[in-house]
Amino acid sequence: MSALPVSTRVLAGVLVASAAVTAGLLVSPSSVVVAVESLAANPVAFGMAVAGLYLVRPLFAWPTTPLAAVVGYGYGIAMGVPFALGGVVVTVTPVFLGVRIAAGDGADGSTDTQADEREHAPESPFTGLFQRTNAVIDRYYEAAGPLRGVTASRLAPVPSDLSTCAAAVSGVSFRTFVLGTLLGELPWTLGAVVVGASAGTVATDGVGELGLMLSVACCLAVLCLLAGPVYRVVRSRQQRSTGSR
Repeated sequence: MSALPVSTRVLAGVLVASAAVTAGLLVSPSSVVVAVESLAANPVAFGMAVAGLYLVRPLFAWPTTPLAAVVGYGYGIAMGVPFALGGVVVTVTPVFLGVRIAAGDGADGSTDTQADEREHAPESPFTGLFQRTNAVIDRYYEAAGPLRGVTASRLAPVPSDLSTCAAAVSGVSFRTFVLGTLLGELPWTLGAVVVGASAGTVATDGVGELGLMLSVACCLAVLCLLAGPVYRVVRSRQQRSTGSR
């Protein structure tokens, strides 16, 4: 079965993303996770409720950090960190696989028929934007590498689903995506779980005052991870520029 034309896929993606954002505005995560607080005395019921929140999170485009804080409140640090990391992997997997399928990639990330479909697909206002965005993502992952690229995108303070979509369209394997997600989300998850575990009531604003320090630390980590690839790209361009003179 062939994939949809590029313009159709992009339009469908925009509509789905818009619906998710709209739903997220109508259904605030704060109002939902507070209701889970009453279940904290029952670890099994609490775990099932939080697992349900992780499963429906993509439908509302909620951030993952507040959910990790809720996990920390209910389970503490020792149990909360692995639970929250597992929840992150579970909640981003449908987004990754959905975008991968919509982009016309196979399970192995191959895009043999995609190039031919792009050539024959009708132009639309979204086609040029899609192609330029895809080119930027390809250059990023080509320079950084799959694992480093996913890890850095997770460390950066950008929306989780944005990083997931970029990894999916880049052709990163699912195994590399999961490993990079675990590595990149670890600092955010740990910080949120610690805040949740130390809170007297369920935390709905993620890492709270710790957010600024954690964001700065993660940004520095991203700079360290990407310093080598950026240097190689700049040096390669300088050498090509010098050689062409």
